[in-house]
Amino acid sequence: MAVGEPLPELAIPLTRTFIVATALASRDYQDVHHDPDLARERGSKDIFMNILTSNALVDRYLTEWAGPAAVVQAIRLRLGAPNHPGDTMVLSGTVTGRTDEERRVEIAVRGTNGLGTHLSGTAEVRLPREAGAS
Repeated sequence: MAVGEPLPELAIPLTRTFIVATALASRDYQDVHHDPDLARERGSKDIFMNILTSNALVDRYLTEWAGPAAVVQAIRLRLGAPNHPGDTMVLSGTVTGRTDEERRVEIAVRGTNGLGTHLSGTAEVRLPREAGAS
């Protein structure tokens, strides 16, 4: 992989069940993640995904690309447009740096939905040694 190389996109359907289940799984009981009426009362058009889920989806995206032996060492994200039920978030990335002796790559990541950019940021991934390498 070379600097400038794009990662394949990953489309994630955003169902109501997915948003609620992932908030509960991360012990985020904020009502805006599971109660549509209270979310609207607080100014949102519907419930929305929590940041822990967004972060976990970026981790999944990177390890699906780099392989299960890769280690995600850092993820730095900024949130933008919320992820609401019925939309799709598309994750994309580009290799922005590489350190061969450490087997480390830096990736610029972005997640978009029908409202615009949901997340943007960078991640550092340590790649596994190749089979047979010492």
